[in-house]
Amino acid sequence: MKLWLLGTGTPTPSMRRMCSGYVVKLGEKYMVFDHGFGAHHRLLELGIPAVHVTHAFLSHHHYDHMGDYARLLLTRWDQGAGKIPELEVYGPPPLQRITERLIGDDGAFGPDLISRTENQASIDVFRARGGEGQRQRPQPVLHEVRGGDVIQGEGWTVRVVEVNHFAPHLTSLGYRLDAEGQSFVYSGDTGPSRALAELANSCDVLVHMCHYMSGTAFSKTFAAFTMGHLELAELAQQAKVKNLVISHVTEQFDHPGLRERVIREVSEIYKGNVFFGEDLMEIPFDAPSAAKLD
Repeated sequence: MKLWLLGTGTPTPSMRRMCSGYVVKLGEKYMVFDHGFGAHHRLLELGIPAVHVTHAFLSHHHYDHMGDYARLLLTRWDQGAGKIPELEVYGPPPLQRITERLIGDDGAFGPDLISRTENQASIDVFRARGGEGQRQRPQPVLHEVRGGDVIQGEGWTVRVVEVNHFAPHLTSLGYRLDAEGQSFVYSGDTGPSRALAELANSCDVLVHMCHYMSGTAFSKTFAAFTMGHLELAELAQQAKVKNLVISHVTEQFDHPGLRERVIREVSEIYKGNVFFGEDLMEIPFDAPSAAKLD
C-alpha cells in the first residue's frame, strides 16, 4: 500500500493546508478517506485522476471532511464516459439523503445533470470521450455504515468503529484498512476513544486529528470531542502504533518552534515514529529511513 496526505488542515481557510483528505493506493485501486474542501485539488497535484478512485470512505458529515465529495463524484462520472464502475461510497447516515440532495432531480446539481444527459451538446462530448448509447446519471453505490461493521473487498478489509465527535448531532467513524500484510488506521475526528485505540492496536500507520495543545481546551466537552497532543501520544503508545501522523492541525501550534515542541512532547510519551503531517506528504508503512549522504 501507499498513503498520501491530501489535506491536513481544519475548517480554517489556508493556502498551505487543505481540509481533511487522504488517499491510499492498493494495487491499481485508489481509496480516499474523507474529501474535504481542497482535497480534490491535492489529488490532482499528485497526478491521480478522479476516474482512478474506486472507493470513498467518509468519517462524518462536517464540510471540512466531505466538501469535495460532490467534486469527486461528478468529475469521476463526467470523465468516466460510462466506461468505469460506479463509485463505492461508505459513510455514516445520512449519506444516502445527502447524496440525493446533491445529484437528485431536485438536488443541488440536478439541473446540471439533466442538461448533461439530455442536451445534445453534452451528449456529443460524452460520445467523443468514448461513451455509447444514452448517457446515464451517476449512480454511486452507497453504504451507510456504523460502528462494528466489517467491509470485505478483494484482498482488503475495512473495520469501522464509532468515535467521540459532536454526538448526538453527528455520527463519527474511524476506519482501519488491512491489506497486503499492512494496516492503516484513520481516526476521522475524535477525542480520546477506547474504541479507536483498540482499532489501532499494532497498526503500521495511524493518521489522527491533533487539534490543540493539551491543557488549552475551551471546555470538558471540547476536550471530549477533539484531541490534544499529549492525549494523542498516550493513545498511540497504548496501541503500540508503529508510525503516528499528526493531522487536522490548527493554527494554534502550526508555527516554527511550536511544531517542534509538539513533536518533542509527543515523543516523550510515544516511542514510535512521529510525522508532523503536511499536504502531499507520502507516509511510509515501514520505518522512515535516511537518504544517501551526498
